[in-house]
Amino acid sequence: MRRVSVLTIIAISFALFTAKAVRSQERDPVDLVIYGGTSAGIAAAVQAKRMGKSVLVIEPSQRIGGLTTGGLGQTDIGNKSAIGGISRQFYQDIAEHYQDPDSWKWQQSGEYKSGGQSRTVSGESAMWTFEPSAALAVYKKWVQRDEIPIQYGKRLDRSAVMMTRSRPARLLAIRMESGEVYRAKMFIDATYEGDLMAAAGVSYTVGRESNQQYGETLNGVQTERARHHQLRPEIDPYVTPGDPDSGLLPHIDPDGPGNEGGGDHRVQAYCFRMCLTDHPDNRIPFHQPTGYRPEWYELMFRNFEAGETAIPWANSSMPNRKTDVNNNKGFSTDFIGQNYDYPEAGYDERIRIIDQHRLYQQGLMWTLANHPRVPEHIRKEVSRWGMCKDEFVEGDGWQDQLYIREARRMVGQFVMTQHHCQGQSVDDPIGLAAYTMDSHNQQRYVDGQGHVRNEGDVQVGGFSPYGISYRSIVPKQQEVSNLLVPVCLSASHIAFGSIRMEPVFMVLGQSAATAASLAIDNGTSVQDVAYDQLASRLSADGQVLEYTGPKKAAGIDPKKLPGIVIDNTTAETKGGWVPSSSLSFRVGDDYLHDNNENKGECVAVYSANLPRPGTYQVNLIFSTHVNRATNVAVTIVDAKGDRIQKTVNQRRESSGGRASLGAYEFGESSTVIISNENSDGYVIADAVQLIPVDPNATRD
Repeated sequence: MRRVSVLTIIAISFALFTAKAVRSQERDPVDLVIYGGTSAGIAAAVQAKRMGKSVLVIEPSQRIGGLTTGGLGQTDIGNKSAIGGISRQFYQDIAEHYQDPDSWKWQQSGEYKSGGQSRTVSGESAMWTFEPSAALAVYKKWVQRDEIPIQYGKRLDRSAVMMTRSRPARLLAIRMESGEVYRAKMFIDATYEGDLMAAAGVSYTVGRESNQQYGETLNGVQTERARHHQLRPEIDPYVTPGDPDSGLLPHIDPDGPGNEGGGDHRVQAYCFRMCLTDHPDNRIPFHQPTGYRPEWYELMFRNFEAGETAIPWANSSMPNRKTDVNNNKGFSTDFIGQNYDYPEAGYDERIRIIDQHRLYQQGLMWTLANHPRVPEHIRKEVSRWGMCKDEFVEGDGWQDQLYIREARRMVGQFVMTQHHCQGQSVDDPIGLAAYTMDSHNQQRYVDGQGHVRNEGDVQVGGFSPYGISYRSIVPKQQEVSNLLVPVCLSASHIAFGSIRMEPVFMVLGQSAATAASLAIDNGTSVQDVAYDQLASRLSADGQVLEYTGPKKAAGIDPKKLPGIVIDNTTAETKGGWVPSSSLSFRVGDDYLHDNNENKGECVAVYSANLPRPGTYQVNLIFSTHVNRATNVAVTIVDAKGDRIQKTVNQRRESSGGRASLGAYEFGESSTVIISNENSDGYVIADAVQLIPVDPNATRD
């Protein structure tokens, strides 16, 4: 077979592009073309105008702002001191918006209280929760103020990108499906999908890397950590319970789960961030959608019948008696496993996937509000709510913006990894990230016992805000010299799970536009922008490049403790345990607590294979606090199978967070069980330590 050279391919592409361009409508060139009017794209445009550059934003849809105007009103960020520049200005403008009495139609301003991680601190000038329409109003005000031209409804012709033949290549122009050709000195891909990046030939990846690739622990397949947003145990996965020949229930992956820590093609689940209201004059009741598929919810019914009692949503309060609804619990708004093709799909296929997600979520909400197999208390509460008449009016309250949590990710000059999230510094920061390393579930599969489980959820925090490298938003040196990618940036799957927050995307959009402007001024490639000059301008414009607050202490490395230490990450858990890293005294990345709720339902089983049978001292390690339980039930199962009951006071500070439970004879394995039954406060499940006291039990 004859091998065609890269230069030949580029030459053919150039000729085809030129032929198309002749038939197209050529537009006046600008300094900077931004493809994608997301929050990052709008922030980039504002910065470019501030630096005196001509700019054009091309938005494939009919609405700017991406997820920030698409329902994500409960801002995810973590430590807000990490956010500066244009990004912080957005949240300050949101606060100003709600200072206007006319912004309060459905409730009085004094009646609204934000909560959760986006709680506004008293006296703070920014506001972190908002209606989609309020976010859109702020962005439109910016666009009008700065005279930013926006082309709506223009999709990139992904086969018609004009580039030089040199290496590195230089983007000259891009063509839309509608025929327009846009030329610029610099380009920014601010889309959630990375279409321009991919069309320009930049290296990228989709899915999860293996842990081995970057020396991580939280990447790849994660069955052992998948204890949150988990289904109840022992749920049958088959259409006819007990009959594998009847086939699997819908949306259970027959090829899962894969090798623990191994890489795969799967991306974390998508959903719509619904904006709901309980105001009767503004509420659109949930309806059974055309094409409703009752079999899609059979697994949810079985989950309820197995003992789930909670409403499967996170319904966060927004102004004007509205909410931002996100996924919560084992079966919720995430359409798990139904988005694998989305990142690289064509436009028609993406629309089909989005429509299927909307059908699933519309059907889910109607089912929760009306179906007799849903517990009555859940039906009663969910049916109080509905879509908003005054949000996303064209869709009867339903938006077009799907929550694309992850799609393509560039493999650029520098790759951000778990190590950087957890403290390894970069020498060219252009902004900070501050959120937990967070991945939603990525598949449902049948476990070794023949039951259906969720896989992929990871929630690990406990670290301070950290710098994002400039090199992570530029392509490799030899690829493209005038393109920046602030959204689909160069990061491993698990690091991207921390970075991928809307405030951070705005930070990176501003930094990308700053770098593009400096590259134009100095006649350099984006790879050769002088970092000192870039950092100086970013600091002058209010970007936060270094975290100077108190550092969060890392947890105790279990490998540095004597004996055998079993951390909560490998414990088998049941019930509504909640991960936390708020206290520095902990083993590993986090610990679990029961939220002082669901007494008798939370159980954590700590098991370990032992190097030799023998006698071991058993210690419980936990963080003390005044809100802890004084009567935590602990059970030790010894070599004879006897169950020895112990009670631990986790409130007593003088314990130092350690309780000696005694010495016990074990065989080839050990089992220690923590329960919250009848407890009188918060129960902590962190670590169990086994120290051999019999010389024959020591390691080889």
